[in-house]
Amino acid sequence: MRDRERPEPGRKTALALTLLVHAGLFAALFIGVQWKTEEAAVQVELWSPITQEARIAPPPPPPLERIEEPPPRKPKIVTKKEEPKPEKPKPEKPRTERPEPVRTPERQPPTRELARLADEELRDIQRASLEAGRTRLEAEAEETRRATGQRSALANWSGKILEKVRGNIALPQDIEGNPEALLEVTLLPSGEILAVRIKRSSNNAVLDAAIERAFWKSSPLPKPDDPSIFRRQLDVTYRPYL
Repeated sequence: MRDRERPEPGRKTALALTLLVHAGLFAALFIGVQWKTEEAAVQVELWSPITQEARIAPPPPPPLERIEEPPPRKPKIVTKKEEPKPEKPKPEKPRTERPEPVRTPERQPPTRELARLADEELRDIQRASLEAGRTRLEAEAEETRRATGQRSALANWSGKILEKVRGNIALPQDIEGNPEALLEVTLLPSGEILAVRIKRSSNNAVLDAAIERAFWKSSPLPKPDDPSIFRRQLDVTYRPYL
């Protein structure tokens, strides 16, 4: 029991060191706070209101320029123009008349020569007129012969066609007189029929139908003797009786 109550050796020394360390820390904190306070006071003194006002003060205004007024204009003095004096007319120089040159009359051919020339010119005109008239008449006669020959060849060709069609037609019983029908036949150069159209009726519908059937039955139709008169569309007039 006595050994437990005896104090540990070195305990007092440790307690003293602890107190000394705490006292040092407290002293350091106190010195640090005092130094910060002085530094803040110095900074406030550096940024004084006087310095700020000096730095914010506006710059001085620029010097005013001197505006020079233009010198006054002198009034213009209008002077009257002097009118030009009329010039005196100069005296005309007298003209000297020149004698006109004497014209010699041109030599004219005699009257007989003029008459002969006029007769020759008239004969030439008449000869040319007669030649032109003769050429025109010959051309017209040739055209008439050609047209007559074509009409004759076409009539011959149409006669051959009608002869073949009459051999293939079946005429109706009630035909009065000899009615006429005009047909338009469209052909090929070989004579084959492409179309048959009645351009002018015979006033008998049964006869018209019989003629149309006879044409179709007669295809191919006879060719023309002269191939130059072939026509793709040929008008053929048909009568039941000759």
